[in-house]
Amino acid sequence: MINKELQKRILSSIILLPVSFFFIIQGSFTFIFFLSLIFLATSFEWFKMTKKNNFIRIFGLFFLFFSFFSTVYLRQYIGLNFFLFLIIVCIFTDIGGYIFGKTFKGPRLTKVSPKKTYSGVIGSFLISLLFGLIYIKYLGQKSRILLETDFIFIIMLILFISLVSQIGDLIISFFKRKARLKDTGKILPGHGGFLDRIDGIIFVMPITYLCVLPILINRLDLIK
Repeated sequence: MINKELQKRILSSIILLPVSFFFIIQGSFTFIFFLSLIFLATSFEWFKMTKKNNFIRIFGLFFLFFSFFSTVYLRQYIGLNFFLFLIIVCIFTDIGGYIFGKTFKGPRLTKVSPKKTYSGVIGSFLISLLFGLIYIKYLGQKSRILLETDFIFIIMLILFISLVSQIGDLIISFFKRKARLKDTGKILPGHGGFLDRIDGIIFVMPITYLCVLPILINRLDLIK
């Protein structure tokens, strides 16, 4: 039987995902407006969570700004299909970790986040890899990056994105633990705050912008 917390998570996801994908697909100023609202919400959550350390608070706000800048750049200038690929890998990293962690349990990964297990890590990699490849095969047909990159590199890319997403999750969990908070907020039923929901994505976007994109551009000669 599905518990109440999981019911809330499923119901809010049914609402959140279509709304988010609508703005992502729309792009342009519509997407920037949507992203600006999320930036303000996450900045507010971070501000409250780090009230005891001004340096960390300011550094985090700058990081969030750069993360959202990277997100806009990747969506607007690299293209919808590749951007959706990143989002899909992050989403299924989270889903894989949740399902495998709940199903197989096992040893904890770290004290920073007591609910994280080694089985969850494996599930994150496997499920994100599976759905990342499915996306490329059936929905990523218009992305030159995805179609012209060799298969082994794509696998490495998916696993790397999943790894960064999981590390991002752990970093936010670390700061929540220091602040003695269960969630970064209460605005999203079953999920907590916006930072709880996009903790992996806010790390994946700048890392992709700084590290992955230059490699892909060099390999495919996208900029002439």
